[in-house]
Amino acid sequence: MDLVQLEIFCAVAQHQSIAAAAERIHRVPSNLTTRLKQLEADLGVDLFIRENNRLRLSATGRNFLGYAQNILNLVDQARAAVSGEEPAGSFPLGALESAAAVRIPGVLASFNGRYPEVELDLSTGPSGSMIDGVLEGRLVAAFVDGPIKHPAIDGIPVFDEEMVIIAPTQHAPVRRGRDAAGEVIYVFRDNCSYRHHFEKWFAQDKAIPGKVREIESYHTMLACVSAGGGLAVIPRAMLESMPGYTSVTAWPMHGKFAVLQTWLIWRRDTTSRALDAFVSLLREIQPAARS
Repeated sequence: MDLVQLEIFCAVAQHQSIAAAAERIHRVPSNLTTRLKQLEADLGVDLFIRENNRLRLSATGRNFLGYAQNILNLVDQARAAVSGEEPAGSFPLGALESAAAVRIPGVLASFNGRYPEVELDLSTGPSGSMIDGVLEGRLVAAFVDGPIKHPAIDGIPVFDEEMVIIAPTQHAPVRRGRDAAGEVIYVFRDNCSYRHHFEKWFAQDKAIPGKVREIESYHTMLACVSAGGGLAVIPRAMLESMPGYTSVTAWPMHGKFAVLQTWLIWRRDTTSRALDAFVSLLREIQPAARS
């Protein structure tokens, strides 16, 4: 097993096609086929399920992918650590959807302007998925709801998010959990920290929501609430960035539920010039990151 085989494996896993992967990494398809077969023979397992002209990862392949990505990321970090040059290479970064939409576009633009040789690769998702990505080595860093108490993770606070309950305009005031008892609520998947925040808000007031409906985007959430379907929790900055936000009423959450902090997190054992530069930029331009 060598680094070229791992690079080929990751490319094919991403594109699910020998031809597409070959084009992406500038190799001939026959070379990819041969190197993949050599890797599978070396490991003694089938990494892919082959169906006509498509390849999809087997259960073993999905497990192996995380290790392969981690190895390649570590190699990039090692090269950067000894090169003595400006930050360069791949920088896979994760973020909450709200942070990606509202908070970090300017930060990313400034970073790209300073370090054009760094290839930013942004992924979005709930906090749980982003934390897993950092721990598994698929992401160098991620913006998540924090702080995160994990022995392998370090981080800094970056943004304060005012959290609000959004309700249809004709709805009675929502100032505490009991005001929303029995109501339909719209949330993201179970590994979403904002969903857990909403559930704890109900629980502290010994209130229980009605039906819990999982959705995939803030725009869908806004549309459902605007149509009178129920309630949702959202950062105020995200709400006010969306067209049509005046079609709902926003009720501030209070006490310990009023504000959530967004943190940038990374593995404690990460060595990355790009990450060091990114953290320095955040501390320069974000007051919360300097504290």
